[in-house]
Amino acid sequence: MRLVLGLDPGLAATGWGVIVADGNRLKHIAHGTVKTLPGAPLAERLVALHDGLMAVIGEHGATEAAVEEVFVNANPQSTLKLGQARGVVLLCAARAGLPVAEYATRLVKKALTGVGNADKNQVQAMVERLLPGVKVVGADAADALAVAIAHAHLGASLRRGLL
Repeated sequence: MRLVLGLDPGLAATGWGVIVADGNRLKHIAHGTVKTLPGAPLAERLVALHDGLMAVIGEHGATEAAVEEVFVNANPQSTLKLGQARGVVLLCAARAGLPVAEYATRLVKKALTGVGNADKNQVQAMVERLLPGVKVVGADAADALAVAIAHAHLGASLRRGLL
């Protein structure tokens, strides 16, 4: 049995989701979003992200983490800020002693929906189908749960060096 923390990095909002993976069986534990104040200085936002994630990790006691890789967008400043937020996300997981796996967005979408170009609504619908009874609040949290589910299914392949 594995307790997986999925993380979808973002500076404004970082989604998180915790699931139990027991073989092919999945169970939802919790999900949410760590948000930062848009007008605050970057350093303060990164501290808020750090503190929020460390509280989530402390509360749920995950045994491993899965992080969605960042895609490069047209705006270099946005990409740089997203990269800094992603660095905080990786730091928090590593600081908590969690092994961290990283997955490309297309791979996560393909693992859940069968296609790498699925839209956010398709991903959220599949997350709710795979975790019956769960109503996911927010696209960032849905993406984080998707990363956790993908890791639960793809983790063995990753550990064997097949991905």
